[in-house]
Amino acid sequence: MQNFHFSWYLTTFAENRGTMYMENKSINPLSFSETFSGKEISKHAEQVTHILCLAGNISFTLHHTRYNISARDYVILTNGILVSAISQSEDCRVIVMSFVESFVTMNATRSNYGIVGYLSLLRNPVMKLSEEEFEKCRDDLMRLWERLGNREHLFREEMLGALLKAHILDLYDIHARANRETTAVSRPATLMRKFIGRLLNGDYASNRSLRHYANALCITPHYLSEISKAVSGQPATYWIDHFMVKAILHLLMQPNLSLEEIADRLNFSSVSYLSRYVKNKIGITPSEYRESVRHR
Repeated sequence: MQNFHFSWYLTTFAENRGTMYMENKSINPLSFSETFSGKEISKHAEQVTHILCLAGNISFTLHHTRYNISARDYVILTNGILVSAISQSEDCRVIVMSFVESFVTMNATRSNYGIVGYLSLLRNPVMKLSEEEFEKCRDDLMRLWERLGNREHLFREEMLGALLKAHILDLYDIHARANRETTAVSRPATLMRKFIGRLLNGDYASNRSLRHYANALCITPHYLSEISKAVSGQPATYWIDHFMVKAILHLLMQPNLSLEEIADRLNFSSVSYLSRYVKNKIGITPSEYRESVRHR
């Protein structure tokens, strides 16, 4: 099956430093492929990517963690930029679906379980499926791919959105049953989504203070910590550190950057402060981490 793409003027709402604005973009919001490679991932690096492994094995590194997936595994990558070192067996077969996040926001369910699942995927992007779940997901994706090629449908966008919504609800169901999670209360889930959104936008690079994020959300630091624990199982400071550490390790992988430059980019007052922070979070200093990477 060949790759299909469709595009239209999509109206998206984006949040920029607390201000809502409307932006029209001509984009390819949904695409399919039978290839999971570095080239394919880089092509959709800023999009959400779903990979269903049909046969064989695939290995890849994400956030400096190595993942090995096989038949019936479902992988959801919220951002492919940090995916590297992809390898696969000769008999590997996959279905890869990529889409812009705004397409999901516009068409997918408003269920608050979405933020629970999203935070879980940041910790582990791989879902192990039963045979029944695998067949359901495979059928969902194949139906979407098939209907994507029907350019004569007068309500094509709405039809594809409805099929994608049904598939995402299937994934919610599978994930919730596997993790025995409960859906979050509406307001905490909304606040948590905004908090994580600020971290995804890179706010951690200029401010690691819990009070900074609480003030931005017009709540107290204590309440932010409470809703973070309720929704994600982790305190808010965990997520600030999570994004900061990933950013530091990503920059440390670039040998042309000095520790002084990294400290400056991420708003650390000195290299010694950066070193203490990294040592406290991962158990080794930035220099030791670089040395370990160099000898891999």
